[in-house]
Amino acid sequence: MAGNSNLNKAKNAKKDEFYTQLVDIENELKHYKEHFKGKTVLCNCDDPRVSNFFHYFSYGFEHLGLKKLITTCYKSQNRDLFSKNDSERAIWLEYNGDKNGNRIPDPEEIGINFFNGDGDFRSQECIELLKQSDIVVTNPPFSLFREYVAQLIEYDKKFIIVGHQNAIKYKEIFPLIRDNKIWLGYGFKGGAGHFISSYEDVATAGDHREGMIRVSGVNWFTNLEIKKRHEDLILYKTYNPDEYRKYENFDAINVDKTSDIPMDYDGYMGVPITFMDKYNPEQFEIIGLGIAGLGLECGVRPYTIEHKKYRKEIQKCGAVDGDLYFMVDGVVTVPYSRILIRRKQQAQYKLAAEPSIPFTSK
Repeated sequence: MAGNSNLNKAKNAKKDEFYTQLVDIENELKHYKEHFKGKTVLCNCDDPRVSNFFHYFSYGFEHLGLKKLITTCYKSQNRDLFSKNDSERAIWLEYNGDKNGNRIPDPEEIGINFFNGDGDFRSQECIELLKQSDIVVTNPPFSLFREYVAQLIEYDKKFIIVGHQNAIKYKEIFPLIRDNKIWLGYGFKGGAGHFISSYEDVATAGDHREGMIRVSGVNWFTNLEIKKRHEDLILYKTYNPDEYRKYENFDAINVDKTSDIPMDYDGYMGVPITFMDKYNPEQFEIIGLGIAGLGLECGVRPYTIEHKKYRKEIQKCGAVDGDLYFMVDGVVTVPYSRILIRRKQQAQYKLAAEPSIPFTSK
């Protein structure tokens, strides 16, 4: 919770100086090695002289078989990681690999170029570099995540970027996830990341690291194929109507934990957003985020006079009409955000197992 609190403060203040550790970059990108061969990689939210993304790709240039590495710096040219971005000019670096045989990106092998503008990823100068790239890898500003992803989609770029799991719920991001245009990567250990930052860290003593801030709920977002995405979630629980409550405003059962998804239920299920870390598009179908945008054909129950009397109580719980809710001993209960899903494979297995019955009219 402390990590989330700090993240929210940073978002509200439009401060985004969260710098990713090299070990976290290595742990994630080792799963994508086959995608980098012969490709131009762009890190467009980094100071290349201190960025661990630049370090990873420049020192691993030959190992990964890269074609080119481009890294951009927003405004400040100071080596101070937490400068005020008040320099008049920004730079971008281009690295085309080792030239002297020592397998090290020496300064004389790195091309230094100056921007006319401030180096913002939305500037035309940066967009021209984006057009040259094949894969974008970086930790974009949390406060600009929607705009950043929209740009990547507009220019049809492959990417591996850091973001918070709350982004799954953004109205601009969720349709991309539902339509399998974006998915989660392998993630940070324990679902939390320690970032190099000047923000005060209020993590517990066991989690505190000097000069860093702990942020829970962070993950990697990508549109590159990875093995994890096609691994089945092993289901072991069976459906019991006493254990799985049905929602009042949608014909679906509530599932509090991903591990509790029943293996024998073919209808709609409301699962927590952490389910996305285990999502396999061959195993499950994503229907929606709550019931927002769903129609009667999907099972949304219209607001009858009986249901209308609950609406004020629902709103008191901080919910809106698109949220799912159920009744517990006559009291309205609104769970945390739920993603509506339905299993694919079980229906296919049943169809394959059941003998065909010829149709005869009476």
